[in-house]
Amino acid sequence: MKEIFSYVKPYKWTAFIALCLMLLELFVELVQPLIMAKIIDDGVRAQNQGMIFQWGAILLALSFVAFFAGVINSYFSSHTAQSFSYDLRNAMFEKIQAFTLATYQKFSTASLITRLTNDVTQVQTVLFMSLRIMLRAPLAVIGSIVMAFVVNAKLALFLVIGAPVIFIFLIFMVTKGVSYFGLVQKRIDRLNRVLQENLQAIRLVKAYLRGTYEASRFDKVASRLKIDTVKALRTMEYIMPVLLFIMNMSLLAVLWFGTKQIASGTTPLGDIVAIVNYTMRMTGSFSMFAFIIIFYARAKASTERMAEVLSTENDTEQSSSVESPSSGRYFGELAFENVSFKYPGGDSPVLANVSFHVKSGEKLAIMGATGAGKSTLLQLIPRFYDVTEGRILVEGKDIQQWDLQELREIIGYVPQQSLLFTGNIADNVRWGDADAEMAAVRQATMQAQIHASVEDFPQGYETRVGQKGVNLSGGQKQRLSIARALLRKGHLLMLDDSTSALDVKTEQALWEALSEEPATMLVVTQKIRTAKGADRILLIDAGEVVACGTHNELLRTSELYKKIAVSQQEVEK
Repeated sequence: MKEIFSYVKPYKWTAFIALCLMLLELFVELVQPLIMAKIIDDGVRAQNQGMIFQWGAILLALSFVAFFAGVINSYFSSHTAQSFSYDLRNAMFEKIQAFTLATYQKFSTASLITRLTNDVTQVQTVLFMSLRIMLRAPLAVIGSIVMAFVVNAKLALFLVIGAPVIFIFLIFMVTKGVSYFGLVQKRIDRLNRVLQENLQAIRLVKAYLRGTYEASRFDKVASRLKIDTVKALRTMEYIMPVLLFIMNMSLLAVLWFGTKQIASGTTPLGDIVAIVNYTMRMTGSFSMFAFIIIFYARAKASTERMAEVLSTENDTEQSSSVESPSSGRYFGELAFENVSFKYPGGDSPVLANVSFHVKSGEKLAIMGATGAGKSTLLQLIPRFYDVTEGRILVEGKDIQQWDLQELREIIGYVPQQSLLFTGNIADNVRWGDADAEMAAVRQATMQAQIHASVEDFPQGYETRVGQKGVNLSGGQKQRLSIARALLRKGHLLMLDDSTSALDVKTEQALWEALSEEPATMLVVTQKIRTAKGADRILLIDAGEVVACGTHNELLRTSELYKKIAVSQQEVEK
């Protein structure tokens, strides 16, 4: 919890003011029984109206002080808690953004969403309640005991008899609560994961009439969450009855022996009233302990989960080198030298001893069966993952020696799955260059063969893109993703099977436009028709390079390539 609550430090003064105001409220609360005792003994019993009005006015004034202290405390407590959660959520998000893909895959997406939302809210609530009422409850108990001893030490002893039992019981319940609510948070992770999968695949669910099945799957996960939550809350419900039982026994003892002391004339009536008042205040504070422990247990479980994210170290460290990118004849040049790679935690290599060289401005098509390692090969270049063996050279320099930001700035990357973000079309294209002028945006979309389609929309480039581009076709999303990469004006342009949804005419126009682009291109494709337009074709099978050359060369030298060409009716048997 220490690491998480370090984010309170910037707001220590507002937190301090909130605590001072809370202590002022508590002071008034603890002084009130003494004033009431004074009114009873020196005013009511002595039939002195002056004393009644005098101490009554003081009691009323202190009540107003406590009221305004509570209002101002709420403001400062809320400001501190909200600011703390804002900083913590941003810190976690920035940390996640800095994760390498290998590190990111250690957490499920649903779990990270829960940690950024539900877990942060749990801790924010506890911080607010701590500054407002949670710290006040135990302090009120301690203060009431101290004041009770000041009033009458003999009767006050009855209030502390059950203290050791209460203390041990509360420690036990806190330990149980942290364990139970940690499990509840994991159940929420699973619930979010099922919900996320279902909503992302809603079209597929409807197409295959799997709504009933998905509903039953959700019901199973939700029922487990319900069972564990009920179990945790039911366990916490034992707190209040036990505490109230002990405190009520103490109150009965105070009343029993207090009555005898009044009868013997050894104790004023006002002292008994004050002791009873303190006992009632302690009982009220203890009744809050159940809620305090529930919130604390949930927050403790949440802080551990958030601290896990913040303390996670990346598998790939950014290079300390800050050398400038190369230029001239090395512009966009790429070389793989005996590169092997296997995913973190994987047993078998995805790529094995891969070597090839791409000249500056050359266009290389990469082909192979599904799972051959084509996409993985592209992901190694911008260092989404680090190679297991061998090395990759970009513009004559090992990518391990590049500054990571500079390396990625010279790469235009179009992933296999076209991803668009909520916003307008122009903003989505500007992901390639946030400062690009509108003329540059239009030029990129013209090259990507999407400009005419955008112009046909009623709002043109201001057209809103739905979540994940839901209001666009697959081909439109692919071409906008390509336009985004072209706007970057990188030295390397990597297209990972990103023209699969385009018709023949549009794809041909796209490749003609890209032929004028001054960049080295790596194009992953399954289509011989596309590969034929490249300078060379790299054929991968089971993670190994089995052939490399032009279309005609591979037809003569590679049986695998010839089989692919025949299957696509690009050549005769």
